[in-house]
Amino acid sequence: MPSYICKTCGVQYAPSEKEPEHCIICEDERQYVPKSGQKWTTLESMQLQSFHNEFKWEEPHLFSITTVPEFAIGQTAYFIQDEEMNILWDCLTYLDDDTIERIRSMGGIDAIILSHPHYYSTQVEWAEVFDAPIYIHEDDKQWVPRESRWIEYWAGETLEISNQTAIHRLGGHFPGGAVLNWAAGNNKQGILLTGDIIQVVADPGWVSFMYSYPNLIPLPASTVAQIAAKTEAIPFNRVYNAFHGLIEDGAKRAVEQSAKRYINALIEE
Repeated sequence: MPSYICKTCGVQYAPSEKEPEHCIICEDERQYVPKSGQKWTTLESMQLQSFHNEFKWEEPHLFSITTVPEFAIGQTAYFIQDEEMNILWDCLTYLDDDTIERIRSMGGIDAIILSHPHYYSTQVEWAEVFDAPIYIHEDDKQWVPRESRWIEYWAGETLEISNQTAIHRLGGHFPGGAVLNWAAGNNKQGILLTGDIIQVVADPGWVSFMYSYPNLIPLPASTVAQIAAKTEAIPFNRVYNAFHGLIEDGAKRAVEQSAKRYINALIEE
């Protein structure tokens, strides 16, 4: 049976004889169902089209991976070659033999870590190909449309993956919304990979925090204050988001100042 993929969010569902009637991701108020209605595809169908994944060297031991032409939400995944293990941060819907060969030539994947449900994509396909566990915070378990023995639900606020990498639950965009701290990155000044739990914005050196990006629903000031307090204890100087947004230097202060600006905008009369 095929495993259908939502064309709007790019998330794959469990095998079924018919297309699902609903996409739980898109019907949530943080996402949307297009006016044209819900449409579905499969990975096999995508592989017959002109899609391919582009790898870009970002800095030592860090590559970004993006699907071209853009599909669904259009997020970027990141491949980290840590001293102890290779990590895929967030995931893409499209997967083909060229991608598999490229990643295997770089040592494969030891762990797949997800920031939140919008990027679950075909995570199970990736896990099965690379024999890699998927780490998802248990607070977002209800949003997983395809269960697998590869999924490991973690709890609490922090999970150390290696001596140099740790996942931190910040919440906000989703209850289990997570970021990945790679302490060895950026010449050991630390890198924070944020998905869009913390979103790098158009104005250089600033970020934002939203409940819904496509529907422009803000987060409460109290939630943003909690996110800022949690990031204060994380060592990082650089941020990469899910859309090639980058704060190259001074990212920790940028997050702090952006949180203050956001909170002030909500509470000022």
